[in-house]
Amino acid sequence: MLKGFRDFILRGNVVDLAVGVVIGAAFGGVVTQFTNSFINPLIKAITGGGARVGGTFTLGGAVFDYGAFVSSVINFLLVAAVIYFLVVTPVNRLMERFKRADKPAVVEPSNEEKLLAEIRDAIRERPMER
Repeated sequence: MLKGFRDFILRGNVVDLAVGVVIGAAFGGVVTQFTNSFINPLIKAITGGGARVGGTFTLGGAVFDYGAFVSSVINFLLVAAVIYFLVVTPVNRLMERFKRADKPAVVEPSNEEKLLAEIRDAIRERPMER
């Protein structure tokens, strides 16, 4: 019963879903705050920012806020890196260990098979009669 539960938990779909929901929500807030506290001021400093992150440009009366887009991309990359390096990689290693442990042991040939192999080898060594 416990082996079945372990197999269910370590199945790729369940682990991926748990990673996406729990870790994404937990680290999303941390990374958003990191972006707001460190990345946004850095983008403002590089682009000569003002009240908005980075800057904007206007094209045909429409205002494009590229600073917010850059912040969102950095935020996404940080969340993805944290999930990959702290969750996905360790889970993959753990699943690899379980797969190695589940492999059946190599079965040694029975006494009959050993005897038949000896007979076969003896016949091969005999010179052919013509």
